[in-house]
Amino acid sequence: MLLVACLSGPVLGQAVKARATAKLPATGGPAPVAAVPPKGDPLAGARKSDEERCQECHGADGHGFGQSASSEGRHPKLAGQPAEYIVKQIADFRSGARKHDVMTLMARTVEPADILDIAAYFASRTPMKGEGAAGNPLGRRLYESGDAARGVDACIACHGPAGQGIAGLGADAPRIGGQEWRYLEKQLLDWRSGERRNSRDGVMNRVTRALTDEELRALTDYLAAQP
Repeated sequence: MLLVACLSGPVLGQAVKARATAKLPATGGPAPVAAVPPKGDPLAGARKSDEERCQECHGADGHGFGQSASSEGRHPKLAGQPAEYIVKQIADFRSGARKHDVMTLMARTVEPADILDIAAYFASRTPMKGEGAAGNPLGRRLYESGDAARGVDACIACHGPAGQGIAGLGADAPRIGGQEWRYLEKQLLDWRSGERRNSRDGVMNRVTRALTDEELRALTDYLAAQP
C-alpha cells in the first residue's frame, strides 16, 4: 500500500492502478475504517507494508530516501508517525476527503485490519530525523509564536516542540519535525490553495492563507532541519 499520493514513474503508476482496480469490491464500496484508536500488530504490519509496496515510496522503515530523492513532495517519511494519524489519512483517502487518484484506489483495497497493522508498524519505527542544522530563524519564530495580528496560530501548540508531536493530538496533528522539506512545502501550499481540506475545523487552510511564500518556505526549512 502506498500510504501517500505517490507515482514512481508510469510503469509503477499503471501497475498500481490496475492492481487496485482489480481488488475493488464489485458493489457496496470499501468497508469503512473503524473510528477507534489504532491497535494494530507492528510485526504483522512489517510484512504487510512490504507486500503492499509501501517502502518503494517511503523508504526502509519509513525513513524516506533523502531530500534530493523526494519527488515533487509526494513521498513523506512515515517513521514514528502516530498510528492514529496514518489511519485517519487512509480513511480520508478512502472517503475522498483527501484526494489523489492512486491513493484513493489503493486505500480502498486494503482491509481495515491491515491498515491498523501497517500504521502500527510505521509508528513503532525510530522517529524520522532531519538534518540537524540550525534551522531558519523566521521559520522558528512563526512555528513557536505564530502571528496573532494575522490570525496565525503558533504551530507548536498542536505539533509540539520541534515538531515532535503531542500525545493525544496525533490523529489531527502529525509529527512534522525532520520531515522531507519538499513534502512539507507541497502540503502547506495545498492547504493554502484549498487543494487539501481535511484538517479539523479547517485550521490548516485558515492559517496557511495568511502566510506568504517566503514564510511557508521558512517553516519548511526550520522543520526539515529538526534532529
